[in-house]
Amino acid sequence: MALFSRIAAFQQRIRHGAHHHLGDAEGRFFATMNLIVHDHVFLRRYWTNEWQVAPGVWRSNHPTHGRLERFAHLGVRSVINLRGEPQEPSYLFETESCAQFGMTLVTTKLNANKPPQRENLLRLFDLFRSVERPFMMHCKSGADRAGLASALYLLAHEGADVETAKTQLHWRYLHLRRGKTGVLDHILDVYAARHASASIGIEDWVATEYDPQSIKQSYKRKRGLA
Repeated sequence: MALFSRIAAFQQRIRHGAHHHLGDAEGRFFATMNLIVHDHVFLRRYWTNEWQVAPGVWRSNHPTHGRLERFAHLGVRSVINLRGEPQEPSYLFETESCAQFGMTLVTTKLNANKPPQRENLLRLFDLFRSVERPFMMHCKSGADRAGLASALYLLAHEGADVETAKTQLHWRYLHLRRGKTGVLDHILDVYAARHASASIGIEDWVATEYDPQSIKQSYKRKRGLA
């Protein structure tokens, strides 16, 4: 029983707690273990889900230290983290890497399985305008949140129509329209219908009309869940 208790305590330390810091060897050890066990960093060492959205704009899964170094060599100046988890080891290591390579790291929190909060989308639009270019943006897998952010960028800054923007949410990026992550496609569908009835820019729509709760409910009705 003592052995099992020790194992459980070890697992708990990996998952949670004040050990998530990089200030000493012990903190770095448990932070690294969290990356391996819970953040699945080993999958992203060779699988990048990395694509160019527009000139000077990239999307990706959560980059490793080595990939951030490569982005820096390509001239990337800013990184937009869409996970919004500054207390997590993945963010702590990313902060350290970006500082080492002279890149600015900024963050906002999007969601993959539910509509993002309005203020987080508005912050994303602000970041699109304010960050130094070239920039890359990422979530964890690069499939869902990065896809929505890329679609919004194309709508707001590249003059893309909604159908073109929606191609950023596609199975080739491992995004699945069916299921919970399909709510991100639904956001763009709702905007498309509103834009077709009376032209409105995507940022103005988010600022004045976008309602995460109504989007969530209408998507549940669409799937026959409400």
